[in-house]
Amino acid sequence: MNTLVGWHVDMEFKEEGDRTRAAAMVRLSDGSEFRAHGSAHRHPSDPEQLRVGEEIAGARALMDLASQLLQKAHAEIDEASGRMSYPINR
Repeated sequence: MNTLVGWHVDMEFKEEGDRTRAAAMVRLSDGSEFRAHGSAHRHPSDPEQLRVGEEIAGARALMDLASQLLQKAHAEIDEASGRMSYPINR
């Protein structure tokens, strides 16, 4: 049996001077939601490249989301197996 599940990640950015902030949110099929944040800071000597700040801040927010999802999966494995499992790093 094949099951198709889709996740949509919402990402918003806020630019303030030389700082870019990203906020990410994903809602899973079980109804749980995860929110994460990331930021980037442009060095004063670097040229303005808004897209680069968004990419860095967005990547950091997604890394935070990934970590939260791994923790959730790890807790579910422990609960189902009744024992401590090895940490999920990748």
